[in-house]
Amino acid sequence: MHPRSPERKTVAAQKPPEPTALAIVAVILANVALAFGPWFVRLADVGPVSSAFWRITLAAPLLAGTALATGWRPFGANGANLSRLLWGMIALGGICFAADLGSWHLGILRTTLANATLFGNCAILMFPIYGFLVSRAWPTRIQGIALALATAGAILLMGRSYQLDSRHLAGDMLCLLAGVLYTAYFILMARARTTLAPIPALALSTMASVLPLLIFAQALGEQMWPTHWGPLIGLALVSQVIGQGLMIFALGKLPPLVVGLALLVQPMVAATIGWTVYGEKLGLADLFGASLVAVALVLVSRRARD
Repeated sequence: MHPRSPERKTVAAQKPPEPTALAIVAVILANVALAFGPWFVRLADVGPVSSAFWRITLAAPLLAGTALATGWRPFGANGANLSRLLWGMIALGGICFAADLGSWHLGILRTTLANATLFGNCAILMFPIYGFLVSRAWPTRIQGIALALATAGAILLMGRSYQLDSRHLAGDMLCLLAGVLYTAYFILMARARTTLAPIPALALSTMASVLPLLIFAQALGEQMWPTHWGPLIGLALVSQVIGQGLMIFALGKLPPLVVGLALLVQPMVAATIGWTVYGEKLGLADLFGASLVAVALVLVSRRARD
């Protein structure tokens, strides 16, 4: 009897977390906050990678201070439990996030807000696939329907605003690369969150992103010092502190499928901002696509509570 016990624990450890109402609200609010990021990048009077650098640099002290205020310490009584593997995982997560932001911010200026947000969140499908592989389980019928609806909604959201020209194509490809890197960041941080609380995890990964973004911006010869700090402060507070803070919290509470589908909230909000501010109008196809995404989210959240 005893030799079988570890095997059962291993299988249980692979089971994704059960969603809670608080976590679902957190991941939706996270994506609403993150959807304002492209707008702040367009408003900033520095280069796109420089705006990513300031997003991280302005947020890092606040996140570090908050983590320390909660009683967490990187070394000592509770910090000593961080293994080298965990430190390496967080550092790599920070580098992936820096590369994600750098490529995404470059793409934001070369395509529409809706496309930038949609392609930049291709983790919509990649992260759930990773979750199914880890749990060694096929999606249920309800999950499959939700994924199909979300995919159809994403195609409709993208289809009308997409223009096949060199400027938009280059921007879309940069945002697609960002989405792949964002998936890697999610995977690394989801694993880190099994050991580490959300604010310390985000603080450490944020600090690990500062130097790579500084080097990247300098290599591109971008203007670094802003004339107007408002958009950059908004980018740091809304996107990094609030958006990523809620997202990292949700990563430890929700299965990858729910997190992935919730990412589709971002292009819906970004498309609305693009329509309101820049005249990037939405049509019936966009609105229908947004409705499909909403139905998919309701399906997975209700199924999880049943």
